[in-house]
Amino acid sequence: MSILDEHKPQFEQVLERLHEETAVLRTGRASPALVENVMVEAYGTMQPIKALAAMSTPDARTLAIDAWDSSVIKAIETAIQASNIGINPVVDGKTIRLNMPMMTEESRLKLVKVLGEKMEDARVAIRKIREDAKKKTEKQSGMSEDVIRKELESLEKVVKEYVAKIEAMGEKKEKEIMSI
Repeated sequence: MSILDEHKPQFEQVLERLHEETAVLRTGRASPALVENVMVEAYGTMQPIKALAAMSTPDARTLAIDAWDSSVIKAIETAIQASNIGINPVVDGKTIRLNMPMMTEESRLKLVKVLGEKMEDARVAIRKIREDAKKKTEKQSGMSEDVIRKELESLEKVVKEYVAKIEAMGEKKEKEIMSI
């Protein structure tokens, strides 16, 4: 098993984490991803909202959260308020509604800046994995210099592929954020 095969799952985890982190960046459209992983204290443990309720988008700017058990509605409401997503929940019987406010140009630019920070964190994580793989490759005994050089070249090629995937994800999300 090559060093590259060992580290490929780590590269994938970085992409997956970036996808999860960018999913919560709101784009002016209602999306369950905005709150599905907000942790709620219910039944004596911390659980994500998606484990306690069904979420739907009745229209482009409204997110409806239907709790399966009415006893957790107050806890869900409190967790959403504490999550700092900038939207106040409205409790309507057994349903919690989140009305997405219109985004201003200024708020869109702030979100693009946050997106850039998240992308940079992902690129740094990819580079750290590359450095770890590089050290392991160079420390392996019994390998010729040519084999080590080829391993490092293929590692560099994979790193460039993953950085390109990060850039593509970022560009797509930035278009979403900036579109009205």
